[in-house]
Amino acid sequence: MKPKIAAQSGTFESSDVIFLIEPMADNSGRKLEISSTVMQQFGESFHNIVTEMLDSYNLTDIHLIAKDKGALEPTIKARLETAIKRSMDQQEGTLK
Repeated sequence: MKPKIAAQSGTFESSDVIFLIEPMADNSGRKLEISSTVMQQFGESFHNIVTEMLDSYNLTDIHLIAKDKGALEPTIKARLETAIKRSMDQQEGTLK
């Protein structure tokens, strides 16, 4: 599947993460830009969480930007799920 619209969720606050999702041209694959204040300790885990969730929604042709300020795994998953659903136009609060 491919995102329909640009969407975001989360904040730049401490212990939170912000996700921005944009659709890309067909057959573009995935472009992930991940930055985190705890990248050295948890970067691989964060990347795995994101990849697994995108796989579970079968998302391709997506540009995802994540800016993490030390969010815990449940927060990461909740914020990403919200951004995904917004990008699929299944939830209110999208960027238009």
